Amino acid sequence: MSDLDEEAALREFLEELLRFDTTGGNEAPAMAWLRDRFEAFGFDTYEWTADAAKLAEHPSFPDDPAEIETADRPSVAGVVELGDPEAGPTLVLNGHVDVVPATRSAWSSDPFDPEWDGDRVTARGAADMKGGLTACVFAARQLADRTDLDGRIVVEGVAGEEEGGIGAAAAALSNPYPFERDAAIIAEPTELGVVAAVEGSVMKRLRLRGRAAHAATRWHGESVLPHFERIRRAFMDLEAEREERVTHPLYEDHPVKWPVTVGTVEAGNWASSVPDELVAEVRIGVAPGESVAEVEAEFQERLDAVVADSDWLSEHPPTFERFSIQFEPAEVDLDEPIVGAVRDAATEAGLDATPWGGTFGADSRHYLAADIPTVVFGPGSIDQAHFPDESIDAGEVTRAAAVIADAAERFCEG
Repeated sequence: MSDLDEEAALREFLEELLRFDTTGGNEAPAMAWLRDRFEAFGFDTYEWTADAAKLAEHPSFPDDPAEIETADRPSVAGVVELGDPEAGPTLVLNGHVDVVPATRSAWSSDPFDPEWDGDRVTARGAADMKGGLTACVFAARQLADRTDLDGRIVVEGVAGEEEGGIGAAAAALSNPYPFERDAAIIAEPTELGVVAAVEGSVMKRLRLRGRAAHAATRWHGESVLPHFERIRRAFMDLEAEREERVTHPLYEDHPVKWPVTVGTVEAGNWASSVPDELVAEVRIGVAPGESVAEVEAEFQERLDAVVADSDWLSEHPPTFERFSIQFEPAEVDLDEPIVGAVRDAATEAGLDATPWGGTFGADSRHYLAADIPTVVFGPGSIDQAHFPDESIDAGEVTRAAAVIADAAERFCEG
């Protein structure tokens, strides 16, 4: 197939994949299509579904299996065997199929009806991360006919990454293949940069209680809002302290390395009443080298100090509990062969191969926890992820595929 034909095939594949609404729990039709495409390409295929009870034992997930949606959420893989597959290494190329929801009114077009403007395509998941998965598929296609290389290339399309990495965690905990895995590349949107570390995060829900009163005599009540503002300021002060105290060489260029974000706040129930209840949800960044538990304890200690300084909060202590999913930080040793292979391939392509750290979480943490060296490299920008009118340049997807294929070749050659 000529380069022009391969480019057209890549764009067609990407567009078809983008047409699937793969918001959490809806991945199955896209996975069936992906498995069919793998088979059409001549890849060996595998499929697995996560065990909610087993995931509940993992620190990323809720303790109650009933809170982890795994039914009818398969993950699939296509495997290319090169030369003597047992004589060479196995490299996993991973991308997630699920996407975050899209509010139709915030988009200029249907989020699941791809719109092209020259080389740029707009659709939910274009950058995060169907473009990256497409790059992985076409990198494997570039190597499929190589008889001078030994090893395996495994292309994974996984479910539930946005919900803690359901498919990837299952694959890391219980190998779905009859062979071992030696390294992995996660094709999250890094703008073709080499990401060697990803940040962790802990999700916390804060609940405050006040005392209701009529707005006309509000002095008889106790509004939760001033108490919340003191807590919020205390958390922002701790964020600033951590920016100075917690350092990491891969994160020095970020304006905020370990961000704390109050994502939602709900307070009160009537405009003419003093608000007597508040619920806020907070995401707290965790640096590589830290644990989620120790950072969580830091913020609990700061909250306790605010409570101790308030008669009302001391008598009506707030709760501050984990909810949803947690992301552990992770980093790969820069001396690992897969890091060198990706850096060399990126340099050969004229890219900046200086490793850096991402303030986002990624499935790389699951593979690293399973002692599978993993680097993050892919097309598109994290600035597009989760945004209205999310888009990616198909030329960048093609370029990513070429770099990933070169990196895989270098890794297989040792």
